[in-house]
Amino acid sequence: MSKLAKGLFEIKGNQAVAPGCYLLSLEGDASAVAASGQFVQLALPGRYLRRPISICDYDARHLLLLYKVVGAGTDQLSEMKVGEQIEVISGLGNGFCPENTTQKALLVGGGMGVAPLYRLAKDLLAAGKAVHVILGFNTAAEVCLETEFKALGVDVTISTADGSKGVKGFVTDAIQTLPQDYDYFYTCGPMVMMKAVCQLCPTEGEASLEERMGCGFGICYGCTIKTAKGAKRVCADGPVFAKGDLLW
Repeated sequence: MSKLAKGLFEIKGNQAVAPGCYLLSLEGDASAVAASGQFVQLALPGRYLRRPISICDYDARHLLLLYKVVGAGTDQLSEMKVGEQIEVISGLGNGFCPENTTQKALLVGGGMGVAPLYRLAKDLLAAGKAVHVILGFNTAAEVCLETEFKALGVDVTISTADGSKGVKGFVTDAIQTLPQDYDYFYTCGPMVMMKAVCQLCPTEGEASLEERMGCGFGICYGCTIKTAKGAKRVCADGPVFAKGDLLW
């Protein structure tokens, strides 16, 4: 694991981008973040456990986080205002490996799983790799980051379960509409979705897993899963795992 850092960040923006979904912009010392696919832990006032959230984008002084209100903690976070401070542990987890793509990568995100794929797309493009992104949601109202991905100049395919935008169905339906001209894939989203993606895609790839976490840095072992290489902690050994290591 890379170095960890704990510090106060100032909220620079906390904007709704879809029903119940927010983009949170933070300013502070983000120098511990080293790769797309890493995450942070946010300490909310009055809450015992920190909230783990994937990093959408970052630089040395800024973090961009995409989150969804799913309980009291994230609801509290959505009410926080510009100028307020929040304690953040950064540098958590092991991220994606853009170097595993030879020429073209397929990025498949579902729901809030689209978040870490944004910075990954930037990293792949910076390395001279081609990128196609599939973003899956339940309805058109939930679609987010489409504009941001397109602004990078990558090809974007949207799928919605109800057919209200893009390909009707799941991300796996969208994958089957595309040529198999990618040599590696990356996926993040619901576990059932990632399992289906790993089974469908013929190439090697990586999946960023979601598990309930206690400490977030490998001490409590609360997020341990079984893999082909033995028991692994999602927070410290992941959250990104190679397709071949996952037992589902």
